[in-house]
Amino acid sequence: MKNKKIIIIGGGAGGFFAAINLKEKNLNYNVSILEQTNTLLKKVKISGGGRCNVTHSCFDVEELTKNYPRGEKELLGAFYQFQPQDMIEWLKKRGVKTKTEADGRMFPVSDDSQTIIDCFLKETKKLNIDIQKGCAVEKLIPPTDLVNGNTTNQKWQIQIKNKPNLEADALIVATGSQPKSWKMLTDLGHSISNPVPSLFTMDVKNDSRLKDLAGVSVNNGTVWAKDTKLATENGAVLVTHWGLSAPAVLRLSAWGARELADKNYKFEMGVNWIEGTPKNTLKTLKAHREEWRKKQIGTISPFEIPNRLWKKLVEAAQIDLTTNWASLSNNQLEKLSNELTQGIFHVTGKSTYKDEFVTCGGIALSEVDFKTMESKVLPNLYFTGEVLDIDAITGGFNFQAAWTTAWIAAQNI
Repeated sequence: MKNKKIIIIGGGAGGFFAAINLKEKNLNYNVSILEQTNTLLKKVKISGGGRCNVTHSCFDVEELTKNYPRGEKELLGAFYQFQPQDMIEWLKKRGVKTKTEADGRMFPVSDDSQTIIDCFLKETKKLNIDIQKGCAVEKLIPPTDLVNGNTTNQKWQIQIKNKPNLEADALIVATGSQPKSWKMLTDLGHSISNPVPSLFTMDVKNDSRLKDLAGVSVNNGTVWAKDTKLATENGAVLVTHWGLSAPAVLRLSAWGARELADKNYKFEMGVNWIEGTPKNTLKTLKAHREEWRKKQIGTISPFEIPNRLWKKLVEAAQIDLTTNWASLSNNQLEKLSNELTQGIFHVTGKSTYKDEFVTCGGIALSEVDFKTMESKVLPNLYFTGEVLDIDAITGGFNFQAAWTTAWIAAQNI
């Protein structure tokens, strides 16, 4: 069919990327993006603090998949088709240069998400892709009426609020974690893995160790959730007005999305502020007791942590800040070592993080062919991005999953 009509539901990252790649490959196709709001590419705009963390410089596909709590197995083959290097090259060909930061995150060199948005809008205009804003899809009717056995209708019917119905030869659903869309898809026979937040910060209330420390952070901390099956997570740890955040905490929240939801976000979290073992830390403290005998413990720390945090941990070990190092007992140093490496904080809930727009849950992955991104339930129905039960840790990985699934869907239509 030369003049196929393809409708993409959702004007976000995956929807736009699918539309552009689809139209480039099939110039005769009629491609439309339907967005229910009046804002396009909203998550692209706010990602990475407005800089747009487009992907990550992890180019080993097997290593790349390890950043996905949900979707690791399914994305392995998908990333062999289109991975971060391919995305970087795709952007480069369209005049968008990228850069890599120390932690592997990749951004446009402009440090401005508008660069990515402008690129996508320019491509859609050049390719004459139809974009309809304020277009709320109410119902999807498959080509064959499965209830009545009516095979006269050979196209998808899309019912839109306060607008005429549309027809399409194929649909791509790129609606993200939208309950309304999931309901439409369950009506068609798909099943949804229970959705819960995936990226969130931890509320820690009334803990004197964190009082007045909002904004203080360490670059190399370790966090873990007690009495869970979750692994420890390494990276930056940030004290906020409400508790603890930054990459180490967000990674823990991603991997623990379901288990921590089951606990109603009430659990004990361990924090190692210096990445040292208790034994080695105690050894270091004892060595500095000899070296800094006449100095007050509150004035100098042997570890690379902010002095304000050091003072709080010293006080938590029940040591007066004016105490000379020479006066410290082994018991006091052991308590301080434990505060530095094994501090336990009582998490009382979760808080919205500026990047908390990732959800654990979505279309069951067993119902999708990841070689094509086509539904196994109904033909000519494709999925991309967060509408699927796929999510990743922070760092550009969620966008990469969207680019990859969108590209595969486009190629196969």
